[in-house]
Amino acid sequence: MRADVLAAILGMGAATYLCRAGGYFLMRYVAITPAVEAWLRAIPIALFGAILGPAAVNGGPPEWIGLAVVLAVMRLTGNDFAGAIAGVAAVAGLRALLQ
Repeated sequence: MRADVLAAILGMGAATYLCRAGGYFLMRYVAITPAVEAWLRAIPIALFGAILGPAAVNGGPPEWIGLAVVLAVMRLTGNDFAGAIAGVAAVAGLRALLQ
């Protein structure tokens, strides 16, 4: 493996770890009020929206159907991860069928 690639991977890993550890450290000093709890619960949906929004706008029928699958599975199961897996599977399957 090239040294610059390894350095980039290690650097990104360190940056990711520091962001996560910093968040956990700082949240120790935040009182969990109902408003903060609601905000924390909304973060996964906001992230899905930020990821899926551009894909839906710039994508085609496979991405639109995948978005509908994500929303339906998340709504039915209440599980964000299951929605993401189902959406990826739907888009991959549709892309394979259309090629």
